[in-house]
Amino acid sequence: MEKARPVHTAVSSPGRGLLPGRTSGPLSAAVAAVVVAVAGGCASPHPAAHPAAGDVPPPAVALVGDTYRVPEPLPSGTPGALIAATDHGPDARLAGARRWTALYHSTNAHGADVPVSGTVLLPPGAPPQGGWPVVSWGHGTTGVADACAPSQLPDLGSGAYTQELGALLRAGYAVTASDYPGLGTPGMHTYLVGADEGNAVADIVTAAHQLVPGLGRVWFAVGHSQGGQAALFAAHAAHPPGGQRLGGVVAVAPASHLEVMLAGVKASHVPGELSFALYSLAGLAATDRTDASLSLRSLLGNEAATTASRVLAGCITTSDQVLNGLDTEKTLPLSADQLQRIGERMGAYGDPDRAQIPVPALIIQGKADQDVPPAWTDQVVARLRRLGSRAVFYRTYPGAGHDQVLDRSVCDLLAFLSAHGGIRPAACTPPRTGTG
Repeated sequence: MEKARPVHTAVSSPGRGLLPGRTSGPLSAAVAAVVVAVAGGCASPHPAAHPAAGDVPPPAVALVGDTYRVPEPLPSGTPGALIAATDHGPDARLAGARRWTALYHSTNAHGADVPVSGTVLLPPGAPPQGGWPVVSWGHGTTGVADACAPSQLPDLGSGAYTQELGALLRAGYAVTASDYPGLGTPGMHTYLVGADEGNAVADIVTAAHQLVPGLGRVWFAVGHSQGGQAALFAAHAAHPPGGQRLGGVVAVAPASHLEVMLAGVKASHVPGELSFALYSLAGLAATDRTDASLSLRSLLGNEAATTASRVLAGCITTSDQVLNGLDTEKTLPLSADQLQRIGERMGAYGDPDRAQIPVPALIIQGKADQDVPPAWTDQVVARLRRLGSRAVFYRTYPGAGHDQVLDRSVCDLLAFLSAHGGIRPAACTPPRTGTG
C-alpha cells in the first residue's frame, strides 16, 4: 500500500467503539452509577480494474501526507459513486483476497455529500452461483486522525480484525470496510455520529459493485464496538444500495448509552478513558459545526483543549502517552448542565436503539466485557424489541471480553448469515482464546 506505519501495524487488539483499548472497571462502575441516576505491507498497486460497462475507470487513490487526495471542490455524485480506486492485488494477510482502496461518495447526517475512504476485499477463485454475498464491515475505534484510517494499515488496524475478516473471506463472502467520514479524508471524523457511519457502511457496497464483478445481490452489515453501532445504523441508511437486499445486521458489543458517557468518564478517574470522551466531543463539534459553543476550546478551556488536540492528532495506540497521569475532572471541566445537554445531543446522534431495526439482527456480547458493559447491551436489545424490530437475536458468551468475543462468536455469526441469505458454512470450530 502507499504507506505503512509500524506503530499501527503492530496493534494486536482491535480498536474500540465505546471504551477504547483498556481495562476500564472503574469507568464501568462510574457510568453504571450515572445510568442509575439518569434513569432513576500490501502488494504493489495495480490500476483499478473492472469498471461498470461504459464507465471511465476511476483515477488511482493518492495520499497527501496521511489524507487521501479528494477533488476540491468535490464534484457531485450519487451515494456510492466511485471517486478513485487502487487495486493492490492479493493480500496474504487476508486469506489471499484481492484488495482495493476506494474513495466514494456518501451522505452525512445532514444530507450533505461527503467523500469517504475504505477497503474492498474479494475472495480468490470463481464466484459462487449468484455471486459473492457482501459483508460490509464496521471497525472499532482507531482514533480520529487520518493516519488511523484502517484502509491505510496493512492489517486494517488490528490483527484480530484481519482474523475475523479472514474467516468471512474463507467462507465465501466479499468484504467491504468503510473508514467512515473524515477518517482518511478531509475534515474531522464525525466519531459515533450514527447516520454518518451507517450511510458509509451501506454506500461502500454500491461502490464495490461498480469496482469488481461477481458480487451478489445480498449484503450484510457487520461490526464490532463503534462498528457494531455503525452496523445497526446501516439498517437505516439514507440511500440503501440500489438493487441489493440487506439480509441482516450483526452488532458485536455495540457502542450505546452515549447520553451518559461523558459523565461516566469524568467520574471514573481513569485517565486512559479520556480518549473516548475527547473523540466524541470532537465528533459532535464536527457534525454541529454551526454551534461555536461546542468547540473544544470553548468547552474545555485553553489547557485542556491543548491536551485534547494532542490526543486527537494521534491514534488510540498512542493516546496513553498523552493522557497518563491526567485528572479526568480537570480535563473535562464541564458542569452538570453541560454534561446533560451535550450527552442528550450525543445520544440523539449516536444511540443505536432509538428506532426499530427493519431486518433480522444478531447482537453479540461478551459477559466479561469491561469496555462495553453487558448491562448496556442487554438494554439495547430490550429497547429494540419493544420498538417492534423485525427479529432481534441475542447471544452472550460467558467469560468473553471485548476482544475475545469476536473469536468465540464466529461460528454463530456465519450461521446467522447463512440463515438470512448468505452461504451455508462448512464445519466450524471457534478458535481458542483467553477470557480477558
